[in-house]
Amino acid sequence: MKNPIRLLVVLAATAATALGVAAPAQASDPGGGAVFVQTNDPTGNSIDAYRRNTDGTLTFLTSYATGGLGGREQGAGSDPIATQGSLRLDDGLLLAVNPGSNTVSAFAANGAQLTLSQVVGSGGLFPASIATHGDLVYVLDAGGQGSVSGFRLEGAKLHAIEGSTRSLGLPNPNPPFFLASPAQVGFTPDGEHLIVTTKLNSTVDVFSVNPDGRLSAAPTKNAAAPVPFAWVFDPAGRIVLNFAGTSSLGTFTVNDDNTISPVGAPVTDGQGGLCWVTPAGGYLYSSNTGSGNVSQFQVLANGTVVLVNPIAASGIPGATDSAARGQTLYVQSGLTGTVHVFSIGAGGALSLIQVAAVPDGASQEGIVVT
Repeated sequence: MKNPIRLLVVLAATAATALGVAAPAQASDPGGGAVFVQTNDPTGNSIDAYRRNTDGTLTFLTSYATGGLGGREQGAGSDPIATQGSLRLDDGLLLAVNPGSNTVSAFAANGAQLTLSQVVGSGGLFPASIATHGDLVYVLDAGGQGSVSGFRLEGAKLHAIEGSTRSLGLPNPNPPFFLASPAQVGFTPDGEHLIVTTKLNSTVDVFSVNPDGRLSAAPTKNAAAPVPFAWVFDPAGRIVLNFAGTSSLGTFTVNDDNTISPVGAPVTDGQGGLCWVTPAGGYLYSSNTGSGNVSQFQVLANGTVVLVNPIAASGIPGATDSAARGQTLYVQSGLTGTVHVFSIGAGGALSLIQVAAVPDGASQEGIVVT
């Protein structure tokens, strides 16, 4: 393992971090959808809407105010929220965190058009990541001790579940330090477990989800070093977990008793600051914020992680969050306020086709595609 003090220095110098959720291979992209980017502007958060053209390129349409404020974690550079899942789109409902005002915004999404339906308290301090499963929503608050709070979706609005908040017991201020804050919240595919990764403690915290939507009183804290960040699930239901400390991906099963078991040994891409991962076309594409590039991985049927190309795309200053649809990958550049658009070709090869500006995107974080 790397020296932990040196690791913190390297990560702080290269800036931020965060990850996602894996899926089967996607079909070709017919276009006609939309891409939404969260500006996370501390003076007034908004969602920038783009038309997704048939070739995958973007045309900016308009911005929608969230009714809340963006925010920056202490020490963060390219990734101001230092997490993955700050923007979620599920069944026509777009959910966005407002870390600077401790709220979550809900929008009804119709194509590229958004209608703000609600701004609700997140249940804690500095909301940073959102998980959805059916009508159940959990929000991860990164400030202070850190916590998760549950909501039910009814009529395109969030309704807080009484008694659902669970503390993570972290020693954070508010806003938190970006290397000490929790990294992502998400459900297992069957909805029976809620997972939170913590950077400072290097644990994967797993809660049981009860039928009433509340969680087990405390999580099982699974040691997973160094610096677990974000993850995706592969088609077999295994969690593909990112380790920012070694810039690597490893696979694990999530067990009924809330423990996790390693399946394939972590594989490094040899780059700087692998913190996000997005599935597309049977491959996994990871954003390396320190080296400003994207690596290409694949998970085999037995759970083994294979590095396909350590530098599948480069020239993305402060590469952070990403999203994919069909044969197109969209990667946020946290240091330039842009989105880099790549066509996915044979063997998963990436070709740059556009660099799209994000209005008021100097603090952008969070991207989804329809």
